[in-house]
Amino acid sequence: MNLRLSHYITDGEFKKAFSPFGDIKEVRLIRDGTTKRPKGYGFIAYASQAEAMRAVEAMDGRIFGGRLIFVELAKPNQPSSKS
Repeated sequence: MNLRLSHYITDGEFKKAFSPFGDIKEVRLIRDGTTKRPKGYGFIAYASQAEAMRAVEAMDGRIFGGRLIFVELAKPNQPSSKS
């Protein structure tokens, strides 16, 4: 899942907020290389697609960490096609 988060959110807060929806396999906040603060988005990997969908349905459009968040399934990386 891809999210729009507060720049002050912690890994623990992130995981805790999304743990009620299923078995979390990985939590990753994307951080700025210089400041090490979260850039405002992250990813959560659940054990199943059904768990991920429950989290999207429950958390999309909610206030979390003082911000309205948008939760969506992450798009798989597609190899770039160069002609």
